Amino acid sequence: MSAIKVSLLFLIITIFTGLAIAGKPHVIDFRWSNLYPEGMAWDPSAQHFVVGSLNHRTILSVSDAGVVETLISDPSLPENVTVLGLTVDYTKKRLLACLHSVSPLPPFNALAAYDLRTRRRLFLSILPSDPDFPVSSTPRGRDAANDVAVDFKGNAYVTNSIGNFIWKVAEDGEASIFSKSPAFTRYPNIMEENHPFNDCGLNGITYVSKGYLLVVQSNTGKMFKVDADDGKARVVLLNRDLVMPDGIAMRRDGVVLVVSAQKLWFLKSDDSWSEGVVFDKTDLDEEGFATSVAVGEEGRAYVLYGHLMEGITGRERDKFQIVEVRSEKENEDEHVWIYVLLGFGLAYFLFWRFQMKQLIKNLDKKTN
Repeated sequence: MSAIKVSLLFLIITIFTGLAIAGKPHVIDFRWSNLYPEGMAWDPSAQHFVVGSLNHRTILSVSDAGVVETLISDPSLPENVTVLGLTVDYTKKRLLACLHSVSPLPPFNALAAYDLRTRRRLFLSILPSDPDFPVSSTPRGRDAANDVAVDFKGNAYVTNSIGNFIWKVAEDGEASIFSKSPAFTRYPNIMEENHPFNDCGLNGITYVSKGYLLVVQSNTGKMFKVDADDGKARVVLLNRDLVMPDGIAMRRDGVVLVVSAQKLWFLKSDDSWSEGVVFDKTDLDEEGFATSVAVGEEGRAYVLYGHLMEGITGRERDKFQIVEVRSEKENEDEHVWIYVLLGFGLAYFLFWRFQMKQLIKNLDKKTN
């Protein structure tokens, strides 16, 4: 009987501990002078985040306690190059980084691959312009390598936010234009004409193990499903458009996370993303200007507050954050199950007490 009582007490303590932890999202404060990171990835092997920089030719690791270390320093890259999208290729033990230069620097768009064990650069692939698209006629006058995803074979897929197409970089570093689907230019630009990112098209990208990519387009609010073999794309029919979507990530349970400077959206699909549903959204700190989302330990969603607009306007800052963000609807469902378990435990305890009383009464009768 004492073992049952101890087990019940342990169950109750565990439930209340879970409730206490659930009420405290994980906040990581880290410092680095004028870093202004735009891209972020999670390295499951090293158990840390990886962030880029607007102004430095470095890639940093950030621990869950906010300890920052230089992971990659590559002075051979063009001066003042921006490190944008990042992804960890855990099957090949590589880190992939999108590189881009902003005006007035000479145009430069490339994908760099680094060995995570030796931290040496494996290749630097210059990404080709589309000869059929006069990028010089756009306001920025240049392509923009923005985000990257990788499949299980080591092929990388990089979004061009200005050209609205996707590059492919093979495992050996060979780069080519992969998808120029008409779907990418079919929908109207919904941003205000004077918005600083009015011309930002294809942006966040993630690879799905079933053989396709999910890509969001900032200035239309659309999401596309792109075949990873032939590059054919079609829009994902959502119950609502996304406003200025930026980064995208997918959890193991299939839930897709899309971040903007204002919100984190939670999406799911029952038909492999022919259609999808935005089932929840969480408001973010607009001053932090979130640009990237990653799935960290235990499937937790984290957004990066890199204060990018401050960096673009030339301000100085050394404090940044990586913050866990939760879905209220999912938390409500979890809390329901916790209370059900707690109720079951209490009912079992009351039943045990009743049985003990009956046992004591029977013993008393026998004794008398």
